[in-house]
Amino acid sequence: MNSTGRNTDLRQRIACEAARILADGACQDVQAARRKAAKRLGCKNRRLLPDHGEIEQALREHQRLFQGKLQPLALKKLRRLAAEAMAAMACFNPRLVGPVLTGTAGPHSKVQLHLFADTPEQVILFLLEQRIPWQDDEKTLCFKNGEKGSYPVCRFRAGDAEVELTLFPPEGLRRSPLGPLGDQPLQRASLGQLQELMREG
Repeated sequence: MNSTGRNTDLRQRIACEAARILADGACQDVQAARRKAAKRLGCKNRRLLPDHGEIEQALREHQRLFQGKLQPLALKKLRRLAAEAMAAMACFNPRLVGPVLTGTAGPHSKVQLHLFADTPEQVILFLLEQRIPWQDDEKTLCFKNGEKGSYPVCRFRAGDAEVELTLFPPEGLRRSPLGPLGDQPLQRASLGQLQELMREG
């Protein structure tokens, strides 16, 4: 096998290993899973790392082979939870992102929502009024124009699942941050779009 073939094979093996890490619940972050997979396989060349699409394709194949019945049930449950949360928080124009939207969510996945409010305190007041205990955090997000910013995050449990709210100002609705590997903007879905997905599925 020539060097090109070896590189392609290694890239595919890293994608499959990252998919296995994600599917097993050892990690929910694609970038961290890719990093762990590359380390396990002894790859130090970043140019050989698979992109988000390759890892997602490998994850779908892994789920089809090893989680044929479990994964669709988990996805259905998480989408139902996401729809309930989005309906309750309709005043913040919620958008669903991540594996629950793309269809690769499994039993260990969390529901990830983007909310839009004039101030983070409006969302916090809502959580207080609903008597929802939460943990606050922040995350740094990147955008296609090279801009970076820190955004407040609220996390809470709903049954046996975690819900993660990332808070944006109202104008944040017009542009989506880049995904975890920084290659493409995150896909977002409104409640209506999610409900359409649920009817199709």
